[in-house]
Amino acid sequence: MARTLETERLVLRPWREDDAEELYRYARDPEVGPIAGWPVHASVENSRDIIRDVLSAPETYAVVLKETGLPVGSVGLLFRDAANLEVADDEAEVGYWIGVPHWGRGLIPEAVREIARHGFVDLGLSGLWCSCHDANARSKRVMEKCGFAHHHTEEGVPCELMGDVRAEYFAYLPKERWARG
Repeated sequence: MARTLETERLVLRPWREDDAEELYRYARDPEVGPIAGWPVHASVENSRDIIRDVLSAPETYAVVLKETGLPVGSVGLLFRDAANLEVADDEAEVGYWIGVPHWGRGLIPEAVREIARHGFVDLGLSGLWCSCHDANARSKRVMEKCGFAHHHTEEGVPCELMGDVRAEYFAYLPKERWARG
């Protein structure tokens, strides 16, 4: 079971099935999932299934606002076969998204900084990867704010959940760069 992590404005905790309504509130928006590589959620029950089947993975967290106690997004670490790229045994891929009403408030960079700290300090990782659709300027900005540097871009990467092919942007953050702040 994943632990609970905290930042100034956020609690990062495991997803619960009773979060399905809040997840659906944000994941049904076509501006959120498709650019991140997953289809919009069709119902609260669909969101509940996603919590059970996807968001229950180890080191996957609901991004919860301290002020409301409600989840508004997700952040997590993907290891080995679960990652969208080849990662070493002592590395992980960071995945994240946040609901549209919360864009531009610096909440996801805050969550990603905490998940990076957790990965490097608590889990002893040596490096973190991020990837996004090359057209996803907001996601690239999060990476930049959190110290990730562009590593490479790949053309023609299949996005299985969306049934299309994309240019994928990859960024990397080694522990040494993170430690220098």
